[in-house]
Amino acid sequence: MRTHVMELRAGDRLKEDTFNRAGLHVLPKGTLIKTEEIALLIRQSIDYVDIEPRDGSGAAESAEVAGSQGFSQRLQENFDKTIQGFQAIFLEALTTGKFNQSMVDEKLLPTLEALDERKNVTSLLYMLGNDDLNIYNHSLQVGLLSYYIATWLGYSREECHEISKAGYLHDIGKSRVRQSIKNKSESDLQGEELEEMKRHTNYGYDIIRDSIKDNQTIALAALQHHEYEDGSGYPLGIGKGEIHPYSQIVAVANTYVDMTTNTRQPHDSLLTVLRKVYELGFGKLNEKAVQALTQNLLPNFIGKRVQLSNGEIATIVYNNPTDIFKPLVKVDDFFRDLSRERDIEIEEIFFE
Repeated sequence: MRTHVMELRAGDRLKEDTFNRAGLHVLPKGTLIKTEEIALLIRQSIDYVDIEPRDGSGAAESAEVAGSQGFSQRLQENFDKTIQGFQAIFLEALTTGKFNQSMVDEKLLPTLEALDERKNVTSLLYMLGNDDLNIYNHSLQVGLLSYYIATWLGYSREECHEISKAGYLHDIGKSRVRQSIKNKSESDLQGEELEEMKRHTNYGYDIIRDSIKDNQTIALAALQHHEYEDGSGYPLGIGKGEIHPYSQIVAVANTYVDMTTNTRQPHDSLLTVLRKVYELGFGKLNEKAVQALTQNLLPNFIGKRVQLSNGEIATIVYNNPTDIFKPLVKVDDFFRDLSRERDIEIEEIFFE
C-alpha cells in the first residue's frame, strides 16, 4: 500500500526496502514505523513508501485511545483524592506537630499503584501543568514526579514508593510557617520572613522524624530538598557528597514543578523549563536525576501540538540528538528545523 510519509501511523510496517533520491538505503523491508522513522524519511526527502496492509489497525488504535482516556480519568480521580488526603495530613501536622503515617500510605498508595499499572507520562505531564496551584497540589506533583525519576533510575518498586512519599511530604514543614509568609513567593521574601520560610526544611525534618520513626531518609528529603551540590543551598549549605540520593531526586522534581507552576510570572513552555533544569544539572542538581528526567520526558513531546514564538501552530515530529531542545516541527505542509532556525522558540505545548 503506497502511502505518503505524512499519512504514516505508528505501527505501520514497510513492505519494501526504502532508498533516498541518491539511491542510498534508508530503511529495510519490515521496519516497524515509529515517530523516529517518519522523521528520518522526512529528512531524507522521501515522499512515499510502501507499507503492509493495516488490516483493522484503526479499530485497535481507537480501543487503545479509549483505554488511555479511561486510565487518565482514573488517575485524575486518585490525584484529587490524594490531594484531599494531604490537606488532612497537613492540618494534623499544624495542630499536633506530627501526623499519622498510615494515613500517608492510605492516600498515596492508590495513586502509585495506578502508575505502576501503566506508567503514562503524558497524563502526568498534563497534571503537572495544572494551574490550580496550592501547597497540597504542589506536594503531590513533586511526589509523583519523584516516583517517576526513581523508576527511571532503576530503583526497586519499594524504594520508588519511599522516594515518592519523601516527595509527597517534602514541604510538610510549611505547616509551621505563618500563613502571611506562605502567601508570598520566596523571591518576594526578605529578611526575617525569608529566614522563617527557609526554616520549613528544619520543621519538616522534625515533623517527619517524630511521625515516621523507622525511616529517617524521608525526613532527610524534607531537610535537604533545597540543598545544591555546589554548597549554595540551604539550610546547611552542604555539598554533593553529603546530600542523600532520595533528597537529590526530590530536589530535581521540586525544581521542575516549581518552574512549571509558578503563578506569579508568565509560564515558560515545558520544553524551556526542562532546558533550565537540564542546565542546573551541571553543578547544582544531581546530574543523573536530571538526565533521567530529560531523557524520559522529551520523547513524550513528540506528536504534541505547540505554539511557536512566530505565532505558528506546529507539531513536534523529531527530537534533534545534537540539540535536544530544538526539535523538528511540522507546520501545515512544511517543516521547520528549530536547531537551524535559532530565533524561533516553542512557547507552549498543548496536552489535549
